[in-house]
Amino acid sequence: MTSMHDGKIDAHFSGHETFPLRQMWLKKAVETADADGLVPKTTFTDDRAIAEFGVGRNMVAAIKHWALACDVLVEDESRRNFQLSPAGREIFLDEGLDPFSENPTTAWYAHWCLAGRGNRSTTWYWLFNVFTSQSFSRDEALPTLTKFAQAISGGRKLSSATLSRDLDTCLRGYAPRSAMSSVEEAAEPMLAELGLLQEERKGVFSFRRGPKSTLTDAFFTWALLDFWQRHRVGESSLTFETTAYAPGSPGRVFKLDEESVAERLFTLSELTDGKLRWSDTSGLRQVYRGDFECELMMAKLLRESYVR
Repeated sequence: MTSMHDGKIDAHFSGHETFPLRQMWLKKAVETADADGLVPKTTFTDDRAIAEFGVGRNMVAAIKHWALACDVLVEDESRRNFQLSPAGREIFLDEGLDPFSENPTTAWYAHWCLAGRGNRSTTWYWLFNVFTSQSFSRDEALPTLTKFAQAISGGRKLSSATLSRDLDTCLRGYAPRSAMSSVEEAAEPMLAELGLLQEERKGVFSFRRGPKSTLTDAFFTWALLDFWQRHRVGESSLTFETTAYAPGSPGRVFKLDEESVAERLFTLSELTDGKLRWSDTSGLRQVYRGDFECELMMAKLLRESYVR
């Protein structure tokens, strides 16, 4: 649905039924796959779905949405099934890196898919890459989101109710309401643990910029390569500014300050056996890449992200 290889994102503002991503939902989606990693699409729509997932119909739809948005399930070629993605297998299978989403890297991975790739999650991408206010109320944010949404959807009229619900779901995923109205709502959203956004007072939010202690250097490097492949695929070097500030870059998506980005760039060479190099000479601050198979390097870095 969302292709960002050309740096553009498709407009997608629904599907989650207003439920923020929860801790065990990606695992629940993975558990429906057969031995070949296939999940028939009917798994999420037939009458057994409610019993199988143990949640209401709207939540079943939300689980499917988040599994696709977090690139845990992908469409197969027949379009009749979903199949487990390589990352879905690697992280969530019973013998995987983190089947129960206990490691913070899994939440960082989900955040990257939503806010870095904009995978079925245009509002998430917009909030972290396009929107520039450090502190804001949802009412101030909504008109700018609406403008952005119209620009990327070719002027198509989008319902303000849909955009409003999408923005609420996004904000609540990172900064849940403190006084929850029900036990059901109080299930901590998966992304809240990242501490990227806080609610200063009712309806007013602010980003937390700075070092992120639960983000491993290996996962930062994984995200940097993913960004490189999607946005700068022909380039053999990236400037410090691109790494720290470009839309879709790790510095921007993870809300890191300059010093934190620089510290992580120092570890690149060691983490990638010299395939990526950080150079800071005569005022030219750049990351250089050698010749390597990007998918293999990313798979290695993903595994290392879970070894603390």
